[in-house]
Amino acid sequence: MLLDLSDFLPRQSRPLRVKMDEFQREGRLKHLIFASQLELEHLNRLQRLADIIRQLSKTKKGSDALRSLLSHKRAMLYFTQPSTRTFLSFMAACQILGLTCNEVRDPATSSEMKRESPLDSIRMFSSYFDVIIMRSPEAGFSECCAYLMNDLESQEKRSVPIINAGSGSEEHPTQALLDVYTIQRTFQFDSTAGTTGNRLAELNKKYSGLTTGLSNKTYLFCGDLGRGRTVRSLATTLTNYRNIRMFFVSPNHEKLRLDSALRKRLEVANVEFHEFDSLDATLQGQDILSLTDCLYMTRIQIEHNTSADTAALNEMDLSPFHLSPTRLEKLREYAPILHPFPRDSVVQEIPTIIDADPRAMYFRQARNGMWARAALLVHMFNVADQLLFLHNDFYGN
Repeated sequence: MLLDLSDFLPRQSRPLRVKMDEFQREGRLKHLIFASQLELEHLNRLQRLADIIRQLSKTKKGSDALRSLLSHKRAMLYFTQPSTRTFLSFMAACQILGLTCNEVRDPATSSEMKRESPLDSIRMFSSYFDVIIMRSPEAGFSECCAYLMNDLESQEKRSVPIINAGSGSEEHPTQALLDVYTIQRTFQFDSTAGTTGNRLAELNKKYSGLTTGLSNKTYLFCGDLGRGRTVRSLATTLTNYRNIRMFFVSPNHEKLRLDSALRKRLEVANVEFHEFDSLDATLQGQDILSLTDCLYMTRIQIEHNTSADTAALNEMDLSPFHLSPTRLEKLREYAPILHPFPRDSVVQEIPTIIDADPRAMYFRQARNGMWARAALLVHMFNVADQLLFLHNDFYGN
């Protein structure tokens, strides 16, 4: 990849709060590059849109109506880093809304093999498509592509939205969006199948003070925290909510521990957080799992290892970072277990025996990516009013 981003370095070096205005348009997201862009107003709006899309899609008539929303638009999925769920859920989201999709997943099949700059590729995609959804191993590349589009717009040339579907080890904002959507739906505490009555009232008999929604909760993140862009993006997004606490559990290795940038971000947001070296750790005499409202597991990302990292990890006992059935017994009975996937089939940080537990939400979480990303496209293309009209036409509310 012949990638020279030096022209954008002065803009990249600015504080995040200064940059964010450049990625907004009339109260909407113009580009989605950073998880910090997902403020509470956006999250609430996108969750509502996702609920409407999933409801309409349950019938053929509703699905046909959804496909009319953006049938005049085209999407480029430019994924130069391996992906399964993010790629397929964006593809499915586009299909739900009627967008025509094309893809480039291997630069070896593009003109980049002829030494075309990836920035030239992006501008070329913008000539043919109406949105570019991109994943890159290069941190900051999607940000620079957004600046390129803004520059073109200022010159009255064609410009399209950029959606960051994973950028290096830094950001994965749409994963944070679907994670928050999954947590929100879980913390509605609807009655479970085969039961009647108020589930929240029943839970409050055992867990006093439990409330609906994402506020007033403790979130536990376990695994590869330093290189886990999903952890960084979700933790950042959760700072929108009141009275939250975060636990971070990772091996004692400089690349796996909570990084200084996220630590600083949490301190600035006045979020209480604690770091531990095992899922069996305690806080003030109580097991941290028994204090947890939502558990977010991740794998050790061995693809980022140097030979020295691999040697060091081979010497470590990683069992304290695996969710065993014994540890599962300590977790609160309503606490969702999330995982951004893929999970490691060899290490089994979550063994498959746990998949049948009603708290195991990770497959549902992956499916929610389709609805959340469809909602994002509706929002960015400014067709939310048309979607609401469809919903009212179908359901009269």
